Amino acid sequence: MTALNRVPSLMVRAGTASALTIAAVGGSIVVPGVASEAAAAAPATKALQIAASKKGAPYKYGATGPYRFDCSGLTQYSFKKAGKKLPRTAAQQYNKTRHISAKNRRAGDLVFFHSGRNVYHVGIYAGKGRIWHAPKTGDVVRLQKIWSKSVWYGRVK
Repeated sequence: MTALNRVPSLMVRAGTASALTIAAVGGSIVVPGVASEAAAAAPATKALQIAASKKGAPYKYGATGPYRFDCSGLTQYSFKKAGKKLPRTAAQQYNKTRHISAKNRRAGDLVFFHSGRNVYHVGIYAGKGRIWHAPKTGDVVRLQKIWSKSVWYGRVK
């Protein structure tokens, strides 16, 4: 039986919630035995899945989870659960990442929104030009298309 033949039966066993999480994360299937072990264990992939699992959590300025988040609180929480340490603010997180170009970005990288040299927002790249983020007061953690060209990308070391 090939890996592709096993995917439907694994999806049935994983359940609807897992299938929805996989779809929301950008269609990447990370199933032990199907995906490479390195990809399944990658902290960035795990952080992306954790952020997606927080869909609908309310935004609260200064909150770092597990039930409410601000933008950098969501990224810090997600990477901490994935085994990586990040500082508290978006600007501090930018300074702790390996800066990469837009063409080299991949799911799980951080997307930093900036005005001039000042970083003011961060999210986790989900692929296809979208990020998981905690947008602003009155909003919730959600998947959204990147709305600005004033972004930088960083890979957590």
